[in-house]
Amino acid sequence: MDLYGYPLKAKFTYPKPPPTKILPATSTVAASYKNRIPYQPESISLPWMPNAYYKAAALNPTLAPLSESFPGLPPTKIIPFISERPNGVFTRHTLDDWHRSNMTNYKESETTRHNAERLRADLNRTIKDVYLQAKRTQGESTKNLGERVNDIEYWKSELCLELDAMIRETNSLADMQKRLERALADTEGPFQVAHKCLLNREKRMGIDLVHDDVEKQLITEIKIIRSVRERLQQCLNTVNNQLMCNKEARQELEKDLADKQMGHHIDNKCYQLKNTSRGIHYYKGVERIDATISVPETWARFTDNNIFRSQSQRATSAKLRASTESVLMGTADEMWRQFSKVNDAFTSRITETANAKSKIQTHLAKTRQEIFQLETKIQVIQKTIKDKEIQLKVAQTRLDERTRRPNVELCRDTAQIRLVQEVNEINETLRNLHQCLRASEDMLQMLVRSKAVLEHDLVVKNNSLFIDQERCMGMRKTYPSTVQILGYV
Repeated sequence: MDLYGYPLKAKFTYPKPPPTKILPATSTVAASYKNRIPYQPESISLPWMPNAYYKAAALNPTLAPLSESFPGLPPTKIIPFISERPNGVFTRHTLDDWHRSNMTNYKESETTRHNAERLRADLNRTIKDVYLQAKRTQGESTKNLGERVNDIEYWKSELCLELDAMIRETNSLADMQKRLERALADTEGPFQVAHKCLLNREKRMGIDLVHDDVEKQLITEIKIIRSVRERLQQCLNTVNNQLMCNKEARQELEKDLADKQMGHHIDNKCYQLKNTSRGIHYYKGVERIDATISVPETWARFTDNNIFRSQSQRATSAKLRASTESVLMGTADEMWRQFSKVNDAFTSRITETANAKSKIQTHLAKTRQEIFQLETKIQVIQKTIKDKEIQLKVAQTRLDERTRRPNVELCRDTAQIRLVQEVNEINETLRNLHQCLRASEDMLQMLVRSKAVLEHDLVVKNNSLFIDQERCMGMRKTYPSTVQILGYV
């Protein structure tokens, strides 16, 4: 048993937990809390002892005063302290006083013990209520922290799913950007080929320098390639802008996810803290610091807005990829169809030129054969004229010799008449032969001129065939395929 006035032994080895904000009302000890000093955490540094210890230690024990029913002796009749008994014996109080004093002390002790018992019962109820209130409050806080951790985990999973989808969409759009860049670069080759074909065809000669279907198709091809390049460049600019928007949305998601991970780590750590956990301390005045900048509604709306923005950008990006794919397919098909038209026009023109060349060669061969035959005939005519001239000389010589016949011998006989007819016939024949000779020579000149024209035309056709077949079609064999135009390689 502990003596009165000595400190009681503490029954708890841990510091007293801080009181809750609201204590349960206790009817029996309500009056004792009216002037109670607020709880100060600094007092926990001292060992816990009841306040009765300090009150008891500060008082000097004295006897209880006499009751009012025993007024005692009046001051004038106080017996002086003079020993009248033998051996110096003197009695200060009577036996009744002694009994009454004991009874008074007993009653006061009983009353004090009764009050102490009631106070202990009230304290037990108060401590139990405080413990239950603290447990309930801490449980609610832990539950709220657990719900908060679950909410953060939910939004983390949503952010992770959306971030993965955004990364895949951004990678797909980046691949589309590379395809557009390759397709735009691949259009430079066909444009240069068409332009060089036009320049090479300007080197045609003579009548072959015509504005034919090949030239029209080449001009159309250049216009189409320029239009394709403009559309591809516009698509590339749009894709670049969309990539920037996707990257911004992705950065917002990553930042929000990083904040969520940090918040999840902190709240999970707070959720796992217990009264027996290590690292718990006092932080005076921390409850008066409000560092929050959002409420649950704005907090959830912020993440939802980030996810909605990312979803909108993904939808726009997917739509842009589909339209870009359509543009690539359309432009590739358009360029390929025009390329086929130009090739068909070249093939048709080459075939036409080759046929014309073949006909020219045939006519040239015939003309050369005719020239050869006509030259032979001219030689025959010339020989015939010479022979007729000799025959004319013979006839005229005969007539001249017959003019020297004497007198009556100058007879107009049959021989004379026949000689005269022969001379006239030979002269007529010579005139006809000379006319034929002049006509043959004129015709020979015409044939030679025609031969020169055919030979020149043949040179022109050979030049045109070389330009169209060797140079132009040779360059067009290196035209990129449909796969290259679409940017797959």
